[in-house]
Amino acid sequence: MLEDQAAAKLGPQGKHYVCGSIAAFTNIVVTFPIQKVLFRQQLHGVFATEAVRQLQRDGLRNLYRGLLPPLLQKSTTVAIMFGLYEDFSRVLLDRVGSSGVPELITRSFAAALAGTTEAILTPFERVQTLLQDHRHHGRFNNTAHTFRTLLSEYGVKECYRGLIPILLRNGPSNVLFFGLRGPIKEQLPEATSRFGNLVIDFVCGGVLGAGLGIMFYPLNVVKSRAQSQVGGAFQPCRQVLLTVWRERGGSLAKLFRGAHLNYHRSLLSWGIINATYELLLKLLSEDEWRG
Repeated sequence: MLEDQAAAKLGPQGKHYVCGSIAAFTNIVVTFPIQKVLFRQQLHGVFATEAVRQLQRDGLRNLYRGLLPPLLQKSTTVAIMFGLYEDFSRVLLDRVGSSGVPELITRSFAAALAGTTEAILTPFERVQTLLQDHRHHGRFNNTAHTFRTLLSEYGVKECYRGLIPILLRNGPSNVLFFGLRGPIKEQLPEATSRFGNLVIDFVCGGVLGAGLGIMFYPLNVVKSRAQSQVGGAFQPCRQVLLTVWRERGGSLAKLFRGAHLNYHRSLLSWGIINATYELLLKLLSEDEWRG
């Protein structure tokens, strides 16, 4: 069978990368229009209805404009997230051995390392931001054109604008995701079927993703604002946050504008990712066991 051959080729570690990548691909295709509405809210501080009207004015042909960067970026970063977490955990646990370091600490360090490594792919988030911002529609045609323009006119450094908030987001969120995923699942009813397991994994991933999405929302606002700029000085995170804070009248509610949509998008996104990942992992593991 094709699944048997795939499981044999991937090996015990490679399957985590492939399952993570396919899970992220599925999620992005389903939730991309919601992400565009959320992005407009983060960038301009408008209500969801106004963000939707902006997309309607842009037209249907622009609805999936900017899809390729998050498709490539998310498929790769989620593969790295799950795959490197497993690899780092295995290596670190082997090195630590019987030294007395708690496994929770070792796995948390592995999760932070995996999240930090994901930041290498910041240029994809950078390009996605520019393609989704209607103010740049006339300047950037597509993913390849945006990359070429940034590299030729500004250099590699410009592709990494917004790196700091991404680093501040990725490491801690990974630690919390992998640290809490197991305990949350243990609190849910035990599944008795494959569909039941799918639902439990969806709920577990969705609840975690939604909570972390709210917790790190201000960092995503800072990232979106920083990455919407092309050229000029790189502003520190604190300065960008203060600028947004002043522009929105010092209102916490306005700073978190779009957070409710982000909550529901994260609930759906991470539910899809976690459920798809676990399902694919089980299927590949079953094929290995049968083989």
